[in-house]
Amino acid sequence: MNSKRPVNLDLSTIQFPLPALTSIAHRITGVILFIGLIFAFWALDTSLSSPAGFAAVSDTLAHNFLAKLIAWGLLSALAIHFVAGIKHLLMDMDIGVTLEGGVKKAQITVVVSVVLIILAGVWVW
Repeated sequence: MNSKRPVNLDLSTIQFPLPALTSIAHRITGVILFIGLIFAFWALDTSLSSPAGFAAVSDTLAHNFLAKLIAWGLLSALAIHFVAGIKHLLMDMDIGVTLEGGVKKAQITVVVSVVLIILAGVWVW
């Protein structure tokens, strides 16, 4: 038996590298988008049901703070998930699979995601 193995692995004390954090964020935003489809499909169904339904959804998205916050959250999750997904596709094509390449792609992922989140916030608000 290897005596150098950790006895108690406390995940809260581990410092994850940036590529690991972007990968975790990709998975979390995927779950958020899956759950957010409930609200998106409800808004789509209501807006397509009648002109009054469209007006109700349009008015809600224009004047309700919570609806704007949910829309911005879903667009932010979509932005992170999309950019991190491209990073994963590049890794699948063996582009930048070195340690330095992984860190550089994770940095680019964070920067592009932040820019897209800010643009989504400007668009929604």
